[in-house]
Amino acid sequence: MTRVDPTRLQIIDLAYHRNGVAGRPFKVALVDDANLGDVKLVIMFEEEGYTAVLSVDKLHEDEDISFGTNSWRGDEYETALRSEMWEEGSPSTDDEDAI
Repeated sequence: MTRVDPTRLQIIDLAYHRNGVAGRPFKVALVDDANLGDVKLVIMFEEEGYTAVLSVDKLHEDEDISFGTNSWRGDEYETALRSEMWEEGSPSTDDEDAI
């Protein structure tokens, strides 16, 4: 059962990264998470099942990247956000500014 309510997530910004010449592309989103009252950094690779989530607030305020204190269920955020992050017309390889 998903604990993240997808109706309470709003993408603030979204960018495509080609991940260098040989890396796997991914998208990065800043997501307003009203479920927990903070902003999440969501990194989602094109292949399903590869999503990382960190709290921007914990990164900024505490410089915390630790498992257990700034770790979130990537699978739940992926279920809630994949279609919107990878939908037709979202930032993609066609973007001139892609990194």
